[in-house]
Amino acid sequence: MDAQQQRAAFPQPHPLQGGGGGGGGGGGFTSIFTVLVSFIAIFSFVLVASSSTSKNSLSIIHQVPEGHVGVYWIGGALLKTITDPGFHLKMPLITHFEPIQVTLQTDLVRDIPCGTKGGVMINFEKIEVVNRLRKDFVYETLRCYGVEYDNTWIYDKIHHEINQFCSGHSLQQVYIDMFDQIDDKMKDALQADCTQYAPGIEIISVRVTKPSIPDNVRRNFEQMEEERTKVLIAMERQRVVEKEAETKKKIAVSEAEKNAQVSLIQMEQKLMEKGSAQKQEDIANKMYEAREKSLADADFYRSMKEAEANKLKLTPEYLELKFIEAIANNSKIFFGNKVPNMVWDQRLLGSFLPDITRKGNFEA
Repeated sequence: MDAQQQRAAFPQPHPLQGGGGGGGGGGGFTSIFTVLVSFIAIFSFVLVASSSTSKNSLSIIHQVPEGHVGVYWIGGALLKTITDPGFHLKMPLITHFEPIQVTLQTDLVRDIPCGTKGGVMINFEKIEVVNRLRKDFVYETLRCYGVEYDNTWIYDKIHHEINQFCSGHSLQQVYIDMFDQIDDKMKDALQADCTQYAPGIEIISVRVTKPSIPDNVRRNFEQMEEERTKVLIAMERQRVVEKEAETKKKIAVSEAEKNAQVSLIQMEQKLMEKGSAQKQEDIANKMYEAREKSLADADFYRSMKEAEANKLKLTPEYLELKFIEAIANNSKIFFGNKVPNMVWDQRLLGSFLPDITRKGNFEA
């Protein structure tokens, strides 16, 4: 709206002319009030709250909150224009605006009934899905699935996956055995389909609460859990007893090994002592043998020398001398024909008598 149009739409008040009466003063006040009301109306028309999501919003200026991007439609056609957080302008009555969250958000899915493989109906009261829409895929995701894209890929999909899981497993598996795996299985299933059909949706995590089951079945499970607890306690006691027995056995084995090692050391010590004593005895025996051999050799040598000396002494002259000395030492001398047979030793006189005989014959 240019200046001339504004002046035509909102005529400026004329200055008060001097000498005017009270009616002229009242007309000036009315003009000023009209301008103020018009200005406030235009200002309100421009600054309508940006949080309004009415499809027929009359606001010109709108605000995109932090963590969101602005998406626009004209005549129901999605525009490729994506705006960042802050204030932006749009055409009223023609352009429709929606803020789309691109940060982490948690979608809460409630009351998911399903039937197990055995036909028991259970109900998951609450499942939380933490997800995020990537900013680069906002246009493609909204163009294919609309602003409520999470209804298709989060709410409806989680119902489907939970029912698929329950129909393939028994109540024991769903409620106890595999319950800790449901979170990861749901996350993988949701992410697999989103990656294939809606790549802009990123599944961060899934939190599944314990499902509610019929009271009679729950009581049976509680009794089973009590019995299992008793069994576990008994097993733990048995394990403790086994550990104590094993500990005692190890102590006994260790003690026996220690005693065996001590005995072995003592035996080796005794063997070493015996070996040392045997070596000492062998050395003593060798010394004794050497000493006795030396003595025997000395005796043999002395005997040989004495024999050689006696052989040199036993000459006829020496024997005759000894004979005469022996006769001279006798105090009695016997004479007669039988005296030689009785007194004289033929072994000593064997060489002496023939010499006397020869001498006698020679003298005769």
